[in-house]
Formats: sequence, structure tokens, C-alpha cells
Amino acid sequence: MMNGEQTGVVSVYVTFPAGFAADDVVRDVVSEKLAACGNIVSGVTSIYRWEGRIERDPETIAILKTTADRAEALVNRLREAHPFEVPCIVAWPVSGGFPPYLDWVREETRG
Repeated sequence: MMNGEQTGVVSVYVTFPAGFAADDVVRDVVSEKLAACGNIVSGVTSIYRWEGRIERDPETIAILKTTADRAEALVNRLREAHPFEVPCIVAWPVSGGFPPYLDWVREETRG
């Protein structure tokens, strides 16, 4: 399925402050079948404007794989667990990929 059709799979991108227990949050959402898996990337630097100032902070990224029907619950769960007032949590549909992997994501998130 590499032709741009919708797969029903969604990637969710979230950043956490460095030192926050992102591993625990990702483990929880996988355990709860809200995500099939999550990749954690430590050691990134975010530069952003907040309350009129340019900020520069170390952060950790998590990229989670889920299905369209589980994405809203995943985003809500991430929001509950997140320490930021306005966390970066965004989602986008996966329009193609390796069919056995996409099947695995759908199977692992079945409620």
C-alpha cells in the first residue's frame, strides 16, 4: 500500500521536557493498547516562542503508531500525562507503508 491511500494508521508526535519519564508514558499507552509502539528520541533541542520570548530547551520526542479510531483516545491520554500547559501533540494519517507492519499496528491496538 504505497499509492497514497489511507491505511487507517496514524502517527502521533509528542515532545516532552528532557528528564521527564517519557519512557513510562510510552510504556503505559502501549500497555493500554492506545498505541502499537513508540519511538523515543532523546537529546533534541527545541527553539520556540512562548509568552513573547524565544526559548531554547532540551526535549525528548516520542513518535507513536496507532489507528485512526484510537488516535483521539491516545491524544487525550498523552494530554493527561503531560507536564506542559500546551504540549506539542500532533497526529497525521499514514498514507502508505509495508502492509504487514500496518496490519500489526491495527492488530496491536484492537480494543
